[in-house]
Amino acid sequence: MISETLYEPYEIVYKKLDECPKYGHKHLFFELIYILSGTGKQCINNNKFDYRAGHMFLITPEDCHSFEIETTTEFFFLRFGNVYLRSKDFRTDDVKRLEYILQNASHQPGCILKNFSDKPLVKSLIEAMIAEYVNRDLYNKELITKMVDTMIVLVARNIAKYLPASIKEDSEQKTLALLNYIQANIYSPEKLRAEKLSVEFGISENYFGKYFKKQTNETLQQYIANLRIKLIEARLHFSDMRINEIAFELGFTDESHLNKFFKSQKGMSLKAFRSSVAS
Repeated sequence: MISETLYEPYEIVYKKLDECPKYGHKHLFFELIYILSGTGKQCINNNKFDYRAGHMFLITPEDCHSFEIETTTEFFFLRFGNVYLRSKDFRTDDVKRLEYILQNASHQPGCILKNFSDKPLVKSLIEAMIAEYVNRDLYNKELITKMVDTMIVLVARNIAKYLPASIKEDSEQKTLALLNYIQANIYSPEKLRAEKLSVEFGISENYFGKYFKKQTNETLQQYIANLRIKLIEARLHFSDMRINEIAFELGFTDESHLNKFFKSQKGMSLKAFRSSVAS
């Protein structure tokens, strides 16, 4: 299967197509796809979704996707990677949260724009980006970059409201705030102890475990472990970070501690996993 690479911090592409020129393929970057006009089917990870104008899709580096075009379709593509996110003036915590949200978006088909009020804003941003990209006027690169940043944050907001997938639909706002807090502080294990979280969110320490399990269908330890595993896998797969650097970033004592944790969860060593995704 073809895996495409991105050679710029971000890339904007506009295409009008009668048929999809590519079969199922993967990227080594994130890709936002907006439908300006036309109809057809989005194919992602062996699932399909009927698309039309106004739909937007996020393709992550883990997804295999293609399109079945039924009527002539105008596509807007915005491609970017973790390198672009880390090069911005976002706070470090915000960058880490954006990375997590984007990487853990649903790998199922469908439009990612869930906030109705965001849809006209997204459409206006895309039309402005296309105009700047085509006209190449003074300061157009600076303007496009600002609009790209805004688009990424808008997309993250729409996805974040539906993370994690295991949360029940009737979850309390407190639970969503709690999970956002865990995601933001996943690099600081000392802040994620049950006694710390119970004080932070005003939940009895004795009841906290039952509360968390009731709202998420996972124990606190399971949730944190799964979150850390996803981050470790992303680092091993999509970065050149050394294992000791990953261990330090995620608050493990050393490389051995990280490897023991990973093997207990995945049944293979860090090096074996990195080799398997590289092959």
